[in-house]
This record gives sequence, structure tokens and C-alpha cells, in this order.
Amino acid sequence: MNYNQQTPPPYFGGGDNYNSYHNSQQQAVQTTSSVMKRVYFKMFLGLLVTAFVSLFCATSSAYLSFMSGHRIFFWGLLIAEVGIVIYLSTRLTRISSATANLLFYVFAAINGLALAPIFLVYTMTSIAKTFFICAGTFGAMSVYGYFTTKDLTSWGNFLMYALMGLIIASLVNIFTRSTQLDWIISIAGVLIFIGLTAWDTQKIKRMALTTPPAYISHLATIGALSLYLDFINLFLYLLRFFGSQRD
Repeated sequence: MNYNQQTPPPYFGGGDNYNSYHNSQQQAVQTTSSVMKRVYFKMFLGLLVTAFVSLFCATSSAYLSFMSGHRIFFWGLLIAEVGIVIYLSTRLTRISSATANLLFYVFAAINGLALAPIFLVYTMTSIAKTFFICAGTFGAMSVYGYFTTKDLTSWGNFLMYALMGLIIASLVNIFTRSTQLDWIISIAGVLIFIGLTAWDTQKIKRMALTTPPAYISHLATIGALSLYLDFINLFLYLLRFFGSQRD
């Protein structure tokens, strides 16, 4: 048999099929890129809202005095945050994109109210240092989650169970006040939210390919909320290691 006279079959069954495949791949890349840009932009705006509200409240002695004297107010803020997250997660497709955006920024503002006291506990220099460490770590893991060819789906259940364990351990430590347990919780918190950053990024990227165009804005909002929560929690756990307390 003369192999030199044989023509190998065209890849993908022919030029038209190849072009169709190539075009679909390009379209997928453009779609995910467009959605992720919107996600990161909304997340960035959410962080700005939180930072502005938090800094503003930290300069108000009346607000800080009220907050320190009324612990129930702090818990009320946390309950409001949980309520918004649950509402957005369960009713996202039933509300307008404008309402979803508004709720996200309201959430970011409420979180700013809750985080204001950290500026009294830690020095501004250590907060800024921790922020940049967090930004670098978050960015690296989000890039990994976006570009990796490894399927991170299996991380999901493990990270969710680990997060539940972290919450339970944190609640227990409110009463036990164990230094050793607090140290373990801090390390676990950093590792869990590092993993969640990569997992959430890949999940959002994949959802961008299956979400109807009418709900892309909704996806960008819930995606921004997910990554915002990953960033804030990672920052708070890193602050336990890198934060310098005021004298």
C-alpha cells in the first residue's frame, strides 16, 4: 500500500466543520471574557462602596460609640446581609437586573457599616498591607480558576462542608475563647476562601456559556457577590495574621 498517495481525512470532517468549531470556540471565549469583565467590575465597585462606608463610619465617634454600646445592632447588620444573600440567590431570575444590582450595593454598604470597627482595632498601615496581600492572593487564584483546564467541580462539596465546619467552630469559639482553636480557624479560613475563589471563578465562567442572554446581567451580579464574599472573608482571615493592633 502506498501511503504517500493516500490523503488523510480532514480534521472535524471538513473545512466547514473546522471553521464552525473554530468560530464557536472564539465566541465562547468572547462570551466568558465579557461576562467576567462585568463580574470583576461590579465586584470592584462593591469593594469601593464597602471601603468608603467603612472609612466614613470609622471617623464618626458617635457611630462607633453607638455600635460598641449596642451589640444587637451589629448582629442586625449580619442578619440583614444574610437575608440579602439568600434573597438574591433564590429569587435572582424573578427580579430585574436593576433590583439585583441595587441589592448588591446595599449589601456592600451594610458590610461597610459592620466592618468599620476594624479601623479602630488595627493600624491603617497593616490594613493596607493586608489588603494588597489579599488582592494578590485573590487575583492569582481567580486567574487559576479561569484558565485551568482541570475540572474543579469536585472541590465544591468539600469546600462547602469545610465552610460549614468553619462557621460552627467560630460560633463555638465565641464561648470557649480558645487561642489554639482561633489559630486553627484562621488558617482554615484562609485556605477555604483561597479554594472558593478558584472554584467560584470557574463556576461563573461555565455558567456564562449556558445562561440565556436576558439573564447575563443577573449572572454578573450574583457572580460579583460570590467573588466579593470570597475577597472580604479572605481579607478578614489574613488580617488575623498580618494586622497590627493599635496601642
